[in-house]
Amino acid sequence: MKKNSHNNCCHSAKQDSSYDVVGSIATNVADGFTMVAVGDLLVTRPLTKGQHPGFDTIIKILHDADVTFGNIETNIFDIRSFKGSPQAEYGGAYVTSLPELGPDLKAMGFNIVSRANNHSLDWGVEGMRETSRVLDQNGIVHAGAGENLAQAGAARFLETARGRVALLSFASTFTPLSRAADPAGEAPGRPGLNALRLARSIVVTPDMLESLRLIRNALPGFRPGVEDPSRVELAGVTYKTGDKIGYTYEADPCDVAAIMRNVRRGKQFADFCIVTNHGHEPGNWSQEPPDYAQWFAHRLIDAGADAYVVHGPHQLRGIEIYKGRPIFYSLGNFIMDNLHTPAGADMFTAYGKDPRVDTDAEVTVEEMARGYETDPGLSDPIFYESIVTIIRFEQNQLAELRLYPIELGRSMRFANRGIPRVAPTPQGKAILDRLQTLSKPFGTRIAIAKDVGVIRPGPSSRR
Repeated sequence: MKKNSHNNCCHSAKQDSSYDVVGSIATNVADGFTMVAVGDLLVTRPLTKGQHPGFDTIIKILHDADVTFGNIETNIFDIRSFKGSPQAEYGGAYVTSLPELGPDLKAMGFNIVSRANNHSLDWGVEGMRETSRVLDQNGIVHAGAGENLAQAGAARFLETARGRVALLSFASTFTPLSRAADPAGEAPGRPGLNALRLARSIVVTPDMLESLRLIRNALPGFRPGVEDPSRVELAGVTYKTGDKIGYTYEADPCDVAAIMRNVRRGKQFADFCIVTNHGHEPGNWSQEPPDYAQWFAHRLIDAGADAYVVHGPHQLRGIEIYKGRPIFYSLGNFIMDNLHTPAGADMFTAYGKDPRVDTDAEVTVEEMARGYETDPGLSDPIFYESIVTIIRFEQNQLAELRLYPIELGRSMRFANRGIPRVAPTPQGKAILDRLQTLSKPFGTRIAIAKDVGVIRPGPSSRR
């Protein structure tokens, strides 16, 4: 992690695993405590009363838990009376949902959701506030967005029969102007999301680095000086030498310190602490998490997290059990229903469409076909396959994870696509086989019994 050179915001950070206060880092829930976790909720309309084959089975799984978690990747408001507007910066699409989604999420079984992601401020502060109002109205606990950084970064709490649950939400993928800030001097705080800033560098071979150095030196305005021979700054991008070409990330030390403090605080006031991150890095094309991810996940567990859930890349990544706590490096998609999403003028322009001729749906289909930047299109089958996981604790130890493979109807027409059902046996086995392969580097063994993945941690994983 790079040194902090711009201020002293990190100087008081403590060792994450060393504190000893009332409500320490130990899990403290009643036997049989269960958590259901899913990935991204790109949902734009109420679904529980519709005709969606197999969805009832999924809803039953969501209801059979003390806490049911998902990432709400939309803004909820009635566009007919909405006072805000689509922002020039947006997270790839202007995702909106009807106000009826609030009670419908509750009817599905969700009682706690994360808010920090690249769509949090697609519709400005007005959209963020209206979404908070709808969730509050329906008794759904949410974290990750607020009127300033202190509020956005704070844990929020859910009371359950088996223990008090804290949720802390942040995003490593976000639009720059959506980042919340605290007051400073006379300047007020800024509404937005809780951000984990990452400095990305590109790793190249020594020969490539030398070529980049020659290009930089030849550019007008370059002024030579003392420099690190192992890195080059060119057009705002940092290049470094390494053994494998790819991307590397350094987490901002101030953001890390603030997140760890909020994890400690959340656990001190709760029996069980969920931490969640929305991050697309290194890209939606990658089945592997970014290089900083495992180091950072371990620190979160050491600070008091009982479960760490990542979402964002729209596909599954591996599962790790660290010190008896589950780490999901991506749970993929849970719902990808994009029916009620006005595209906004900027999005029409970005995809070469004319709002006087083309429809919002045609823009959305084009966006999904192209994907994000160099990522493959979101029409790839793996983006429509995921899992619902049930996490069970006994005697304050992780007893079992059950992994139900789901598919989101990729082959169905646009109006019916994106709603989950339990995957048929051959497809479900393929999903679980892929998850076995992705989890193996983390030392995780997944058994498959009756079309369900099962993880039972051994004593070694609890140390």
